[in-house]
Amino acid sequence: MTHSERKVLLKVEHLTTGFVNKGELAKVVDDISFYLEKGEILGIVGESGSGKTMTALSIMGLLSKEARILGGSIAFEDRDLLKLSGEEFRKLKGNQISMIFQEPMTSLNPVMTVGRQIEEMLLLHEKGLSEKERKERTMEALREAELGNGETIYTKYPHQLSGGMRQRVMIAMAMICRPKLLIADEPTTALDVTIQGTILNLIQSMNQKYGTAVILISHDLSVIKKICARALVMQDGVIVEQGTTHELFLNPRNDYTKKLIAAMPSVLLDQREITKEVEKKVERTDDIEKIEAITKNIGIDNILEVNHLNVYYEEVTQNILAKRRKKQVVYDATLHMRRGEILGIVGESGSGKSTIAKSIVGLIPDRDGAIVLNTVKPQMVFQDPYGSLNPVKRVDWILEEPLKLAGGYSKKERKEKVAKILKDIGLQEKHGRRFLSQLSGGQRQRVAIGVALIQNSKLIVLDEPVSALDVTVQSQILELLRSLRKEYDLSYLFISHDLNVIYLLCDRVCVMHQGRIVETADMRELFHSPKHPYTKKLLEAVI
Repeated sequence: MTHSERKVLLKVEHLTTGFVNKGELAKVVDDISFYLEKGEILGIVGESGSGKTMTALSIMGLLSKEARILGGSIAFEDRDLLKLSGEEFRKLKGNQISMIFQEPMTSLNPVMTVGRQIEEMLLLHEKGLSEKERKERTMEALREAELGNGETIYTKYPHQLSGGMRQRVMIAMAMICRPKLLIADEPTTALDVTIQGTILNLIQSMNQKYGTAVILISHDLSVIKKICARALVMQDGVIVEQGTTHELFLNPRNDYTKKLIAAMPSVLLDQREITKEVEKKVERTDDIEKIEAITKNIGIDNILEVNHLNVYYEEVTQNILAKRRKKQVVYDATLHMRRGEILGIVGESGSGKSTIAKSIVGLIPDRDGAIVLNTVKPQMVFQDPYGSLNPVKRVDWILEEPLKLAGGYSKKERKEKVAKILKDIGLQEKHGRRFLSQLSGGQRQRVAIGVALIQNSKLIVLDEPVSALDVTVQSQILELLRSLRKEYDLSYLFISHDLNVIYLLCDRVCVMHQGRIVETADMRELFHSPKHPYTKKLLEAVI
């Protein structure tokens, strides 16, 4: 046995996993082979449907009843996991091999306190511990997961914690038995950039402290680049390329890998990419200057002005008879937008950026200050089309309905306008006859953009429109927004927690922190010479 073989913790050979439905076989993972060394952090990257998660579930023995392993082997410390009995596998899971998922709320028990749930792992795998010892180990795990006051967190329920805190609870639970292998499936996808950095640093510190090997699954190459030594690139159930992350980013060989890297919305690309982005910025700036020159000649410069805006919510109390108290969530916000401009608002969850957006489109009435619009009513595009569009209607109905409500269009004119919008947002006539559930995430977001576009507003407010999309689809939506901006003479107010995306799209940016706009600057100035400490913190967290 060679030295290299002695270091291997996990060896997957010719793994094939799929679904059998009515006698038909659909492979999701097709004949893949890879290894993981002890103490290594290995990345698996690819778009949705590439087979990343199915690979992880195969290793963990967590496949659904409809799925099955069709061939191959999975060796953990030279033991083939596929040949273990159910009882033998259960002893390994949570003890030697643990997994954390993208959305903790689907994994945590909503009716059990955090402390009880973490202790469950010790009750299952370390039965000789006393109640006091279990409590001490749990408190230690909470501290290691950087959860602050462990006593307070111990008694909380999952819904009482933020998304980042819930993810750290999952890490504490996964690590409490000191496993040899941790599988992290999209653990940072739904998190803000600073919290994302905290979670990745925590996984890395656990790896260094306990020698736990990690398989980090993500569709985001920038996450993989940050902490993984090696990475596998998956497409359509096949590993198309693997190697060190340095090699993959410096000299990708496979066309799909090149496509993923080209789509990365990162300000930390190599110098050639930075040069390209600067050239794009110059083009955008020239466009803005031309637009400014035209609008100044006709005396109309700004499409939107927000002056000293304060926004309030009513606090919900347990006593339904008590007088409702107002809680201020936005403080003295002032901003303006030029015609044709893309203005970004960036900040963490709870910073107030979406509240400002909703106030501008009239969705929050409890406010004071002034909002001056020099256009017809602005339209809004939300992060999740399912939450804003009617899922029981077909796409052509969804697009046509605003025209019916507005009036003034014949049936023929409405149909023609819907057909043009479908074409302009990159969809075909056949997509108009489909329901939202029959479209991909990117296609659904195109429909949401089309609904905003068809109502003839020149100002569109986009609230996290690409945060839930794969990197290549995200790139396509950003390119669509650029082209529509030119064709329809649009202005965008673009809300995001991701500075990488803001950097690629916006001309200027407002930075929000705890309900206040703390800095507003031209994009290049902000990235090269940030003034406010919070802006500097955000930039330091950018991957």
